[in-house]
Amino acid sequence: MSLQLQPDYRGVYHFSPSRSWMNDPNGMVYLDGEYHLFFQHHPHGDTWGPMHWGHAITRDLVHWEELPIALEPDEQGTIFSGSAVVDWQNTTGFFPEEPGLVAIFTHHDEQPDHPVRQSQSLAYSHDRGRTWHKYQGNPVLTCDYRPDFRDPKVFWHESSGRWTMVLACGQSIALYHSPDLKNWTESSIFGEGIGCHDGVWECPDLFELPINNAPELSRWVMLVSIGDNGQGAEGSRTQYFTGHFDGAIFLPDEASRQVRWLDHGRDNYAGVSWSDIPQQDGRRLYIGWMSNWRYANHTPTGSWRGAMTIVRELQLEMTPTGVQLLQCPVDEMESIRRPVLLLEHAPLVQVQQAIKELRLESYELIVRMDKEVSFELQVRAGTASCTRIGVNAGSAQLYIDRTESGQSDFHNDFANHHTAPLQTIQEERELRILVDAASVEVFADQGRTVMTDLVFPEPNADRIRLTAMEQDIVVCRVEIYDLSGSVS
Repeated sequence: MSLQLQPDYRGVYHFSPSRSWMNDPNGMVYLDGEYHLFFQHHPHGDTWGPMHWGHAITRDLVHWEELPIALEPDEQGTIFSGSAVVDWQNTTGFFPEEPGLVAIFTHHDEQPDHPVRQSQSLAYSHDRGRTWHKYQGNPVLTCDYRPDFRDPKVFWHESSGRWTMVLACGQSIALYHSPDLKNWTESSIFGEGIGCHDGVWECPDLFELPINNAPELSRWVMLVSIGDNGQGAEGSRTQYFTGHFDGAIFLPDEASRQVRWLDHGRDNYAGVSWSDIPQQDGRRLYIGWMSNWRYANHTPTGSWRGAMTIVRELQLEMTPTGVQLLQCPVDEMESIRRPVLLLEHAPLVQVQQAIKELRLESYELIVRMDKEVSFELQVRAGTASCTRIGVNAGSAQLYIDRTESGQSDFHNDFANHHTAPLQTIQEERELRILVDAASVEVFADQGRTVMTDLVFPEPNADRIRLTAMEQDIVVCRVEIYDLSGSVS
């Protein structure tokens, strides 16, 4: 009798470390043709442990190269989350000859003889992030009365001519400013009486975006991730606020009085955006950790644990209820497509017959239907399992059902069915779904509603099925692209 090997679940086109544990993305910055991704990394185990900064780069936002560990723990503590910037004007004095990279990170010191201490520190690199030197004056920012004091996201605020830092402080975000990244002054506090406070606030970001359908206007966007409190069904997740920022104070707009989620799935956490994207590009690029603190330490992968979402572009749109955040896969993802199927205005039975014989594990699937039609896609479907992604037209709800998606016994809260409101404004509703070895990322209606979920299918679960409430409907368009052989 032959033994069937258990799947490794490593994604084809998602970044994951070659071995050991990974969580939050850190220090995303662009310099000299390279997009840097640092990440929370425990190189000596496959569960959360003493944090280092792992390091990877990409030149096209699709193909990744993992580099040696960038920052290791020292006498001041382990290396928690943070950000990185290019010091173009040598404000730090670290770069008398040419601009270089500065990492701003949290030192986490946990000793038996004193309370946990979190402080902000610097490291700098003269060689495009290959080697790092910790600043001798670390830490550069401390606080004796805030035990949660971490995850600095730093950017240059052009109109005030100084650096801005947003920092997670328990149930609020503290804003600081500095002329040189070394000397910091508190500007304001954001968070009281607004947003979701179900868990500790973490991994903030703050950036300005134009409004797509009102290009003469812009808004500032603040992202805030919320840790798992062990109570609600969702676990950890990320909310966002829109408003105005004057270099010192972030003022939320009226739309931010309602809690708004960046992603309605279960597995997009701690995401932040890249700094120093060239002006001629102009995009706001984002990546998140594709897991959830509810079960992150227990997912059934092999010698590695933790993956990132695909890179996404963030945009804003004006709606009748205020400014809304959109997110879509970056255009570069299209470079790895291999066309498999294209049908337009086809009867449902014709589409069902066309996809019946397909065998795919890592692919992109785009379906457009009349917005009055309820339908369901079954992806990573096998003989005894499938992940269900569907639309309930009557309630205008998108759903993912992973109750039968494969392995789920590693945690009681994994096998679930969850929904999100759809915001279709055209007559046709579009689902763009990226499926990989252990994940589904669903972008509905041009990124107005997004859901990201991990799934752990049975071996050889490689079929696609499409069903609808009525058999005589016409599918407006279906596109399928194989993504399995395009990424080395």
